[in-house]
Amino acid sequence: MMKNKVLVIVGPTAVGKTLLGIQLAKKMNGEIISGDSQQVYRGLDIGTAKATRDEQRLARHHLIDIRDLTENFSAHDFVVAANQKIAQLLKEEKVPIIVGGTGLYIQALVEGYHLGGQENHEAMMELREHLSVLTDEELFAKIKKNGLRIPEMNRRRAIRALELEKFGASKEKNVAPVYDFCLIGLNADRSVLYQRINQRVDCMINAGVLNEARHLFEDYPEVQAAKGIGYKEFFPYFAGEMGLEEAVELVKRNSRRYAKRQLTWFKNRMAIEFFDVFEENYPENVFEKVADFLN
Repeated sequence: MMKNKVLVIVGPTAVGKTLLGIQLAKKMNGEIISGDSQQVYRGLDIGTAKATRDEQRLARHHLIDIRDLTENFSAHDFVVAANQKIAQLLKEEKVPIIVGGTGLYIQALVEGYHLGGQENHEAMMELREHLSVLTDEELFAKIKKNGLRIPEMNRRRAIRALELEKFGASKEKNVAPVYDFCLIGLNADRSVLYQRINQRVDCMINAGVLNEARHLFEDYPEVQAAKGIGYKEFFPYFAGEMGLEEAVELVKRNSRRYAKRQLTWFKNRMAIEFFDVFEENYPENVFEKVADFLN
């Protein structure tokens, strides 16, 4: 039986995270937990690139369609819900597979800075900033001095353990268990990735994303969900301030820029091994890594 092992698939938009997640779920007896800030909203299917009904039949998905358009959803909300779902799946002896590109959500889950609720976020970030500049020797000396134990001596685990000590037990009765995360990043040559993004936007137009965007524009223009890329760019078009072609190009441009920001976040803020989705041995190289991790 696997204990506390969780897979995490991250990467830029349109790189192929959904497909890999489904492949791994089928191979490893897993279920998928969405790590996307927009897919939580009911009625926003096309613009958020939510797994289709056929895809959801291939692998069970969680944390999609759990909020109304008028509701907000934060990193704290995500971590609480994801931790509950992870615990449930592990109890059922399923492999939890987090799939998503919202860097803040993924980092919050993996590194645990939700502890104590949102009001402690700034204090947690200050502590993390202080700990991150310490040398390995200084960091591990703190672990030893505080009488803490971690499964293996790496910086991420050490910092997380010190954060848990300071903000966890005293602030929350039920501190989230320390899961063993396997982080898998997907990437592709930038020109190819941008081409895929442009093609995805064209497919979304054909699939009816304008209907979703118009619904937001007419009925919910101020809600959090309306600020998502793939929706807000069409508001000037609906208002008669720009043409459709210009709005579509704006979606493509903003999506490409978002992909670049996603990659920067994951590469600079988290220790993730990246795989090129166009390499000859992909996805077998990922399957091999995951099998080693789970065993």
